[in-house]
Amino acid sequence: MEWIVDRQSNKPLYQQVFDFIEQKISYGEFPPGTLLPSERKLAERLNVNRMTIVHVYDKLHSVGLVERKRGSGTRVSTHKWGVLSKGFTNWRRYVEGSTFLPTYPLIKRIREAAKQLGNGYDLASGELSSDLFPSQLLQSSLVDESFPNDLSYEHPQGHLGLRETLSAYVKTHYNIKTTSSSILITSGAQQALYLITQCLLSPGDAVAIESPSYCYSLPLFQSAGLRIFGLPVGPNGINPQDIEDLYHKHQIRMVFLNPTYQNPTGTVLTDTRRKEVIEIAERLGIPIVEDDPFGLLSFKEEKHSPIKSFDHNGNVLYIGSLSKVVASSLRIGWLIGPQSVISRLADARQQMDFGLSIFPQLIANKFLQSADYTTHRKALTHELLDRRNAMISALHEILGDKVNFIAPNGGLHIWCKINRKISDEKLVEEGIKNNILFMPGSVYGFPDGYVRFTYARLEKKHIKDAVLQFSDILSHI
Repeated sequence: MEWIVDRQSNKPLYQQVFDFIEQKISYGEFPPGTLLPSERKLAERLNVNRMTIVHVYDKLHSVGLVERKRGSGTRVSTHKWGVLSKGFTNWRRYVEGSTFLPTYPLIKRIREAAKQLGNGYDLASGELSSDLFPSQLLQSSLVDESFPNDLSYEHPQGHLGLRETLSAYVKTHYNIKTTSSSILITSGAQQALYLITQCLLSPGDAVAIESPSYCYSLPLFQSAGLRIFGLPVGPNGINPQDIEDLYHKHQIRMVFLNPTYQNPTGTVLTDTRRKEVIEIAERLGIPIVEDDPFGLLSFKEEKHSPIKSFDHNGNVLYIGSLSKVVASSLRIGWLIGPQSVISRLADARQQMDFGLSIFPQLIANKFLQSADYTTHRKALTHELLDRRNAMISALHEILGDKVNFIAPNGGLHIWCKINRKISDEKLVEEGIKNNILFMPGSVYGFPDGYVRFTYARLEKKHIKDAVLQFSDILSHI
């Protein structure tokens, strides 16, 4: 519930909460059958006394707006929709019957808390903080930009100028040789994944993804009806032989990898293993989907060649994005693959929205062509390294042997193992109560007792205080 009580109002707190829920029900936002939060949880979320919520629920029940049953909680009435006697659509049946699954409750809980965090510590959101955005550079790069006279629908694959710029960009930075006709511009990496799962796979197909992986936090795989099998991630990434084993055991049809500064572990798949992945994929005829959002965020001079750079037969679909390097709100990503695949996915995307807005594409094109982009990227990696070092130092100093972690050499995250049994849900709730957010390992398909910290979200001066806060809640659970 994205709402807070007004403590300056003359209206009693219980009446404010009652009016809020009554309005949600009467407007149809809480359809019949909707399960309301427990008294304790709602009291915690609204920061009111539990007896206030008991009073509210009792009053809602007395006027017939909700039904209460011991052991089943409090639900919006299905027999009498409060004082509304007219017929109504049972939206709950549609919502719950949809094949596209909702965001996992724990992730949704963290995201809702992030909106109300205020001066707390956000180590959960997997993106850059606003002070790292190149806002001024983007502004200056647009001063002389002229927009086209023709603002009709763009090419289904995206703005040609941006695709040509990206063709040169991936060759320079990644040694990927491609042409504009083999590139599809997307509104971020997640849209590329959505198109692949919806258009190239069928319900019941088996796919392999890393374990742990951010892919487990995306319901789009389950929504597509795919069977998911894990590839354990070690210090050097996955073991390519595991791909072959899964192929023979489960007939996997596609492999999804994030080989460079993997999310959430921060590990890097070695070049030797990357070449093995290509060899196995070519021999078995299995497509590889390579998601590479962090490839240019290296803290060392060494570059990690994408798997795609070793691909000479079109076995790899390569996903890139500006979200982690420029700004998440720019919503510019790209997909590189065989022309027939790109054409099919472009057609599918066009059926959904007739293409992307031209304006973010023009901004991205201009920025990538300018010297400002290189200036920004160098400054960004330098700042991220400082923040990573600050977090490593704080973790060692404050938590010591309470956690284990491997310092990443790039990317945005540190993956920590807590060296005792602990409930992820309880840890997250305590964090929310104490104004510190982080992502638990369970949302990445891993057991309780792991957390991902995003050091890119906090200024360096606040990182030690955030770790102190985490240590405090850890010691009280």
